[in-house]
Amino acid sequence: MIRIAAVGDLHYGVGSQDILRPSLQHLPDRADLLLLAGDLTRCGGPDEVKVLADDLRGVPIPVVAVLGNHDYHAGREAEVRRVLEGAQVRVLEGEATTFDFDGVRLGIAGTKGFGGGFRGAHGSDFGEPEMKAFVGHTKMLSDRLERALAGVEADLRIALLHYSPIEATLEGERLEIYPFLGSYLLAEAVDNAGADLVFHGHAHHGQEKGRTAAGIAVRNVAQPVIRHAYNIYTLDANRQALPAAAGGIGS
Repeated sequence: MIRIAAVGDLHYGVGSQDILRPSLQHLPDRADLLLLAGDLTRCGGPDEVKVLADDLRGVPIPVVAVLGNHDYHAGREAEVRRVLEGAQVRVLEGEATTFDFDGVRLGIAGTKGFGGGFRGAHGSDFGEPEMKAFVGHTKMLSDRLERALAGVEADLRIALLHYSPIEATLEGERLEIYPFLGSYLLAEAVDNAGADLVFHGHAHHGQEKGRTAAGIAVRNVAQPVIRHAYNIYTLDANRQALPAAAGGIGS
């Protein structure tokens, strides 16, 4: 079995050391890797992400992340990525990475994702150039995710996102903002390529559990939803996601 610690929406800034640091000491005993589902900073400042990087530096298990909308706010997302990579965090955007755990190869494909809405209430790339750009951005990132997932050679595969691919994990959020919380195109990419588990954040008032149309398990690991430093999920030999266990301190 592979044990996966996952959390999103940490919103690190100056003085945020206590969000994860007290729980990282025991993390290697609880999990085989740590996934970060975006919004790692408050406003995308390199000084903010440095606090997180300092907490993560030296963690003896693999750490994989995607960025979120907050991490893009300052227009310095390339610097944010470099700071994380300097702390040995693998940052994905339309890319995939693999790890071997006791003879089982795990592949992770990641993207920030974007909005647009869900079947029956979604935007289309028609009309004004601004609308074409909005939906076109989601299409581009979803296509990259699908190619990355399909191209990774692994026994088990995970999609790591920030924006949600389904509506079920948004329940509790205002319906009016669903188009800005995710897109069905992300779920289509996952279903087309195939995956065993999907993680996302972004929806602070949503629900933890849902499934894509093809039945792939989706977990919203935004910290305000899971209410812990991270949750631990286990993929067993039958490709089943077992119930989550809370990890670390309450948040």
